[in-house]
Amino acid sequence: MSLINLLRKKSRKFLFTTPSHGQKFFIFNKFRNFYQKDISETDTHNPQEALLKAQERAAKIYGTQNTYFLTNGSTSGVIASVLACTNIGDKVLIWQNSHPCHENAVKLAGCEPVYYNLPINKNWGIPDKTLPEIIDIKGVKAVIVTSPTYEGIVSDIKALKDVCKKNNSYLIVDEAHGALYPFSERLPQSAVNIADFTIQSLHKTAGGLNPTALLHVNCNIDVSNALSMINTTSPSYPLLATIEANINFLNSQKGKKHINNLINYLEKIKQTAKNVEFGGDDITKLLIKKDGLSGYELSSILFDKYNIEDEKTNEISTMLLCGVGTSEKKLSHLKNALIKL
Repeated sequence: MSLINLLRKKSRKFLFTTPSHGQKFFIFNKFRNFYQKDISETDTHNPQEALLKAQERAAKIYGTQNTYFLTNGSTSGVIASVLACTNIGDKVLIWQNSHPCHENAVKLAGCEPVYYNLPINKNWGIPDKTLPEIIDIKGVKAVIVTSPTYEGIVSDIKALKDVCKKNNSYLIVDEAHGALYPFSERLPQSAVNIADFTIQSLHKTAGGLNPTALLHVNCNIDVSNALSMINTTSPSYPLLATIEANINFLNSQKGKKHINNLINYLEKIKQTAKNVEFGGDDITKLLIKKDGLSGYELSSILFDKYNIEDEKTNEISTMLLCGVGTSEKKLSHLKNALIKL
């Protein structure tokens, strides 16, 4: 039985269990359906049939040794990866300006953080990719790399993995913004089949609910104990079921067609809006700049005049995040706004 079917199953039992609302007492009535699917079946640390089978199916879809469902965001995946592959006192190499969870993971593991810096792409005002020579440091137990970056800059994970293998280090890739990569050859290559640990956020570009995510493992390390140290023993089954449904959609013909249509429209925008310059490696991150305007001025014009809110802006460029939930109506409005700039 899948997680989805498990929640569809009608219970005629008188429940004297958690959650105490018993799927019938709705404090917030607009979430009525969520309450009705909120069960207490098992915990993620000792998954029983439905969750275990769902994670095994996911591993087959992604081609990984193990894939774990996360309901506490990519943060929990990064922390669990570091806890699982290091010992107290080990050194872990992290980017100086990485997501806070990278440094927090190292601290929680009792390890010593070693920092590296990334060059700044002065044409766009954003951090550039992680090059192999930057992480070629001996004596570190693990290396955490962010790829893609927030702005959609993708590193050569294969080359980075070769360096880590040479130095006997584990490679942990924070691919939070690359959850669509395994499902389209028109997008950058995913790290899920290359790195030792890859973490993806389904809620960023793949249409998932906050804070659903995935931890992919491709080494002989059991992360179950690490996950049990940082996650609740009362996971949200509605959220777990949405993860299963999310993966099934992305892997389906309908889902892949949806992603393909999104890429087609984004390419159309790039071909049509000739008065704007586009950058980055990931087309779902529309990184743009306009001659004569700073990134902040461009952001303000889009917001004030065209009701378009961007994801991230710097002095030179602006980034608009797109994903499976970005409708053609929104993309058409954006295209027309860019043309009018």
